[in-house]
Amino acid sequence: MSIRIKRAYEPPAASDGARILVDRLWPRGVSKETLKLEAWMKEIAPSNELRKWFHRGDHPWEDFRTRYFKELAAQPELVAELRKRARRGAVTLIYAGRDEVHNNAAALKSYLESQK
Repeated sequence: MSIRIKRAYEPPAASDGARILVDRLWPRGVSKETLKLEAWMKEIAPSNELRKWFHRGDHPWEDFRTRYFKELAAQPELVAELRKRARRGAVTLIYAGRDEVHNNAAALKSYLESQK
C-alpha cells in the first residue's frame, strides 16, 4: 500500500495518485478545482465532538489517536474502501490542519498501515 498525506494548501502533483480529502469540513479558501480530488470522505474524518475536543485544549496526541482509532474501528466499510484504493495505487490523504505531524490524516494513515 502506498499512502501519503498532504495539506490541502499544497499544490497537487502527479505522484499524489488518488487524492482524497479526509476532513469533515471543507478547507477554507480552496476551490474544488484547485484540490483536484478523487473523493471527499468526510464520514471517515473524526467526529465533530472529537475534532472539537482535540482543537479545544492541550490534549495529548496519543489520546486523540486512541479515540479516533475507536471511531475508525466502528466504520469497517469506510476503512476497507480506503485500503482497497491504496492497494490499487498511490493514495494521498488530504487535510487542512496546520500541524503537519499531529493531524487526522496522519492518524488515519497510521491506522490503515497497521491493519493487515
